[in-house]
Amino acid sequence: MKIVFPDAGSLGSDLDLSIFRKAGDFFHWENTAKEELPSRIREANVIITNRVNLGEAELKNAPDLALITLTATGYNNVDIEYCRKRKIAVANVAGYSTESVAQHTLAMLLYLLEHTRYYDDYIREQRYLADQRFADVSKPWNEIAGKNWGIIGMGSIGRKVASIAEAFGARVCYASTSGIKRDEAYEAVTLEELLRRSNIVSIHAPLNENTENLINRSRLSLMKKSAILLNLGRGAIVNEEDLIEALKSDKIGAAGLDVLREEPPQKDSDLLGLIDTGKLLVTPHNAWGSLESRRRLVREVFENIRAFAGNEKRNRIV
Repeated sequence: MKIVFPDAGSLGSDLDLSIFRKAGDFFHWENTAKEELPSRIREANVIITNRVNLGEAELKNAPDLALITLTATGYNNVDIEYCRKRKIAVANVAGYSTESVAQHTLAMLLYLLEHTRYYDDYIREQRYLADQRFADVSKPWNEIAGKNWGIIGMGSIGRKVASIAEAFGARVCYASTSGIKRDEAYEAVTLEELLRRSNIVSIHAPLNENTENLINRSRLSLMKKSAILLNLGRGAIVNEEDLIEALKSDKIGAAGLDVLREEPPQKDSDLLGLIDTGKLLVTPHNAWGSLESRRRLVREVFENIRAFAGNEKRNRIV
């Protein structure tokens, strides 16, 4: 098989990708521009990709393509219907980043909750030396213990975050975005009740017709003025314009976003204008990206290819 990975740089430059040579002739590039894609996939039997758009126009340039295997859980960059028509198999990966995203969720919360930016600047700017106080608590912060932590999307990541929240002494509730009732260890409530009740809200849901624009002006207005909102699902779940307004008008306390509607944002993004206020933390869609998580991901993709070669269906969407 000829295996091509047009955007291998999306996984970082520190991974060993040589495992794919065990499955066939392997070619990879850090990035691939739109005009470069046709020549790079023309003879491919397998395409590995994270974000490259593979619609009908692109896939027509790959007549021998048999498998697309994604280095992600989401697959909205692939024309699934066209793949069905062409009998191109599509596989994804899931569950590889649970520990990484859960840890990043906690890191974002603690950064905002404990005003880490303020106190880091306090030291860097030598105000600690100038004040000659043994301790500075001018930016009060709260403990997680005893607080209500609401989780939107109780999948594997949501469950892991819930266990961390409990370990810190928080009371956990969750709202399902799928409508599917499961036997969970935590209290299920409506989204509206979760937003009213919670001091901390973290989002771990996929983007679909049920979740797009889920957190908007009306729902933000239900939240406590001191509440912290964390989005580690997909950017379009939160209406960014409404969030900006809520932060500017102190309708909620702070927000942490690892995902944005547009990634990366434009230079004139109103969101970025809030970074220096201490009310907003943005990270570059890297919650999934611990070294261990990325190594698991590479292995999972390889196993998808090996299963396909052996006529076995593994992690298949099509």
